[in-house]
Amino acid sequence: MKRIAVYCGSNKGVRPEYLAAAEQLGALLAREKIELVYGGGMVGLMGAVADAALKNGGHVIGVIPEKLVIKEVIHEHLPDQRIVKDMHERKALMAELSDGFIALPGGYGTFEEFFEVLAWSQLGWHQKPFGLLDIAGFYRPLLAFLDHTEQEGFIRPQHRQLVLVENNVEKILERLKNFQPAREVKWAK
Repeated sequence: MKRIAVYCGSNKGVRPEYLAAAEQLGALLAREKIELVYGGGMVGLMGAVADAALKNGGHVIGVIPEKLVIKEVIHEHLPDQRIVKDMHERKALMAELSDGFIALPGGYGTFEEFFEVLAWSQLGWHQKPFGLLDIAGFYRPLLAFLDHTEQEGFIRPQHRQLVLVENNVEKILERLKNFQPAREVKWAK
């Protein structure tokens, strides 16, 4: 595993555990010599994960849309900052560059990016692992909703199992590194 895309909030959230996890993840990726691919911002958890990776000697690739390239948002100290036309291009490039995906706590953008790569996996367009880093139970309601969606017949059990979940930075990275893709994705009739 050479690169991992991290999706996370452009805010820090209300719990200090969120910021601590972002910093731990950035530092761990650097120590493991895994490049960080992320949204290119300097604010919130995004900035924290990038700064921690850089501080610990890691390589960071930011991917940011033109409209977000304003002094208050773009991280100006990245070795590799890629400016793209729009969010669609951002998501496609981040997915192309990455060998796996992790979502820290975040908002609409985090959810949207994470669910898009999840849907791509369900469709069989890639077989890259992705996990939710469930810090302080942040994703517990979402996981309950995914279970409900499976129970109601809208997500097949094998597709529900695509989401790896841990509340610990080291454990989620280990699970991504040990991920074995399915031979094929089966669809319901």
